[in-house]
Amino acid sequence: MFKENFEKLIKIKEILKKILKDEKSIDNLFKILENPQRIIKVYLPLKRENDDLEIFEGYRVQHNNFLGPYKGGIRYFPKVDEDEVKTLAFLMTIKTALIGLPLGGAKGGIKVDPKNLTEKELEELSREYVRKIYDFIGPDKDIPAPDVNTNSKIMDWMVDEYIKLTRIATNDKNKNGDENRLKATFTGKSIENGGSEGREEATGKGGEIILESLIKKLNLQKPLTVAIQGFGNVGYNLAKFLYEKGYKIVALSDSKGGIYSEQGFNPELVMECKKEKGIISGCYCVGSVCDSRLGKDITNEEILELEVDILVPAAIENVIHKENAHKVKAKIILEMANNPLTEEADEILNQKGVIIVPDILANSGGVTVSYFEMLQNLNNERWSKEKVFSELEKYLTRAFEEVWEIKNNYNLSLREASFVLALKRIYEGFKNN
Repeated sequence: MFKENFEKLIKIKEILKKILKDEKSIDNLFKILENPQRIIKVYLPLKRENDDLEIFEGYRVQHNNFLGPYKGGIRYFPKVDEDEVKTLAFLMTIKTALIGLPLGGAKGGIKVDPKNLTEKELEELSREYVRKIYDFIGPDKDIPAPDVNTNSKIMDWMVDEYIKLTRIATNDKNKNGDENRLKATFTGKSIENGGSEGREEATGKGGEIILESLIKKLNLQKPLTVAIQGFGNVGYNLAKFLYEKGYKIVALSDSKGGIYSEQGFNPELVMECKKEKGIISGCYCVGSVCDSRLGKDITNEEILELEVDILVPAAIENVIHKENAHKVKAKIILEMANNPLTEEADEILNQKGVIIVPDILANSGGVTVSYFEMLQNLNNERWSKEKVFSELEKYLTRAFEEVWEIKNNYNLSLREASFVLALKRIYEGFKNN
């Protein structure tokens, strides 16, 4: 997985050499990026409530810190392994550089199905993970965040454990001292524990900001039709923001299936209906009403093949591949999931003239607002949601403009231009190190 992702950059390396005219340094940079700077593997003993002792495998991969402290989420998942965590850490290095954040890339994980643990066991496992990686994290070293199957409650446990360990290590009896600075070690915390307003909506909001920037460049007129595969946190918030901006959300789906209506859905009503029923099927909520005559059920495969202006894969990876790419009729694909297109699908769709907004740009709102949370903690500030979103728009719009300029100057796809910009920033950090 890591090897395949890294090999995608070989073409970008040659483009960079032409742009920067520094072959030796670029070759050296790529040699460095081909391996993480540090791989931490830990074994986490957990005494279960039935008195059984179980050992869990955990990782923290710190890929690169040329631009600043490592940054990246922690996931709890049964299939977590070193290769997956290495890959995700590498992609975080690229993403933070692309947006212009003074951060590097990292990722962490525990090989566990959290559904099989009680809340007490989950808390103890989370605290044990912090105890094992304590020496390697901190606001100037590495700043973890939530990821798959982790949330603000888990981050609160982790930051509490980190503060306790720091007090012991420094023999600091002053409970208030630099508490906010210590809290900056973790982002994605609860609001009352130093978390940021807008954090839950950040990835969806970022997707809307990037898409709006693209639509303006293309001079497209609304209403534009949108199909979203993946009506979870990211897909729902994106749908809500796009609906407010005048887009027509004609199709939505989750893991159990999808719904379609030419008239377009009100995503907030659909979510209310989904929560009430437990499934999205039959939630044909248009305008201010939900009526079974206003739409029809469709499959997750069919949603990818709808004739819409914008298709948003916001669920899982590799949903568009060489077998179904030629059936995609959308003019624009906004990648809100990580790696929703295979390399073959990317080539097929580029040849068809489909504009693909890559995941590293489209879904970067989350890490950007994580950075804002860290800043608020370090500066002892509290930003309103309006300020968070205003700052988010500044960062993402600036990144998009730079990507667009590189795309046009060198006749590249948005994905290639995004990698060029990110690697150019990392190159500059490398030269300054």
